[in-house]
Amino acid sequence: MSIFETCARSAVPRRKFLAMGGALAGSVGMAGLFPAWARSGTGGIAHASAGSGVLSGDTIALQIGQSHFATGGRTGHAVTVNGTLPAPLLRLREGQTVRIAVTNRLREQSSIHWHGLLVPFQMDGVPGISFPGIDPGETFSYEFPLTHSGTFWYHSHSGMQEAEGLFGPIVIDPAGEDPLAGEREHVLVLSDWSPLHPHEQMRRLKMMSGYFNRQKQTLAGLMAGAKANGDQSLPDRLAWGQMRMDATDISDVTGSTYSFLINGHGTAENWTGLFATGERVRLRVINASSMTNFNFRIPGLPLTVVAADGNPVQPVETDEVQIAIAETYDFVVTPGEAESYAVIAEALDRSGQVRATLAQRMGLVAAFPQIRKRPLLTMRDMGMDMSGMDMGEAGEIDLSKPANADMGGHSMKMRDASVAPSVKMGPGVATLAPMPVDRLADRPTGLEDADHRVLTYADLRSRDPNPDPRVPTREVEVHLTANMERYMWSMDGVAMSENPAPIPFRLGERVRVTLINDTMMPHPIHLHGHFFELVQGEPGHRVRKHTVNVLPGGKVAFDLTADGEGDWAFHCHMLLHMHAGMMRVVTVRREQAERQG
Repeated sequence: MSIFETCARSAVPRRKFLAMGGALAGSVGMAGLFPAWARSGTGGIAHASAGSGVLSGDTIALQIGQSHFATGGRTGHAVTVNGTLPAPLLRLREGQTVRIAVTNRLREQSSIHWHGLLVPFQMDGVPGISFPGIDPGETFSYEFPLTHSGTFWYHSHSGMQEAEGLFGPIVIDPAGEDPLAGEREHVLVLSDWSPLHPHEQMRRLKMMSGYFNRQKQTLAGLMAGAKANGDQSLPDRLAWGQMRMDATDISDVTGSTYSFLINGHGTAENWTGLFATGERVRLRVINASSMTNFNFRIPGLPLTVVAADGNPVQPVETDEVQIAIAETYDFVVTPGEAESYAVIAEALDRSGQVRATLAQRMGLVAAFPQIRKRPLLTMRDMGMDMSGMDMGEAGEIDLSKPANADMGGHSMKMRDASVAPSVKMGPGVATLAPMPVDRLADRPTGLEDADHRVLTYADLRSRDPNPDPRVPTREVEVHLTANMERYMWSMDGVAMSENPAPIPFRLGERVRVTLINDTMMPHPIHLHGHFFELVQGEPGHRVRKHTVNVLPGGKVAFDLTADGEGDWAFHCHMLLHMHAGMMRVVTVRREQAERQG
């Protein structure tokens, strides 16, 4: 029953009824834009009925088109699938072969990529790499077998359509019994949305890299007391200024233009998922945002992590998880006697957050915490291990030494080409991390000092044994590079527009890939067509992922079995970073003799 039907059947005066309707226009007025599975008041997706926006079966039809979307007082253009945002939920089963006919009703080329699914490369959906794209008025039929289960999602890989709303969830049920199943199941799609077109966002960032940053340090903040205000002390500010670094430069695009959403709903619209006390509730959480890493938590309700990027993990209980763009996590929660719980997705830079509610009935609004103080970057985020360095009494950098001096046996140079001989030095490379360290066990940016449990990659262990126990026979090093002031992003100093040579792998070979982040922002790096094992903990049950968030100034190593023949995209999943050039093509080919045989 809609809010209007409820009011009409009650003794609500007409004038008050109209006022309520106006206040809810952002949600009710746009209700037709939400698929039923994403509407507030859902009982979950486990037993979705016809017309619920859940599509299944061996043959599915999707239409990409244009719509308008409104939330939080903002309205603008949207790209939708079958007329909804988020797009329909695809619920399929491991072992089936699915045929998905995608029709493009836009005036520009479009595409759909099946994020995290292992499909033949011709079905991967990246124009210019794995297929030509879908021209206006044309239909492309994707057909592929489903070889694994879990929580995944789909999105456009054309232009900036992903940021405009072209994304939706995928649930692949296992062929047999699902040991992770609960009494209830909700899908939560996290996203950021702006009426400002992403191409315009890019233009403004090119003019001024900090255009959207409204949380810079100020003189007033310094005078009020740096520590109390969450700002740097004067010596630290001077040191960072000497190196032309900004400790508040954490997110490129912020809540100054973004509305943060859960299942298309802002805080005022209060998306509500129902539960009963004591139920084992499974939450499939997908970060489908274009530029925002989210801190996810449910205050008062522990989260048990049971899957990451679709792959089951050994259960681990925590209180908060930073979910990077393009990652998915499955959680199990068991609500107690409380009637409602706030579901919080807080932007990495604390420029905004969105609240949804888990509730025993509709109409409840859970209390939720205020946004926490915005974090500051540290020397560790520059790729500097401060152990052994000459520090002042208060812990600041010793300013009696220049920023490019040797300190404690380490170089402080921020652009020393000798530390990265594979990087092409040019105007697109402003910094190189002098001493990058493995940060898989580090709490992520902004959660270092949280007074509760925070998940790190080091906490995750695969439930199932790793499928390939071989030791890698080759190593590949890839640097994530940038000139942040000029808003230039690249890999190894070369942007994708420069047509760099692909990264080659032999079919079936075992390779160790090390990602080094030479920038001061985290980068969620996604490899198409493969899962990889993060090199942390003892071998055998290392967590398997398709996306990994590389912390600023840090490095990540993963072991890869190149078992997907073809051409694959390998890129940062921050849309503007990818669009600016932080992308490569990975080619997986058979040996020459094998091809001739």
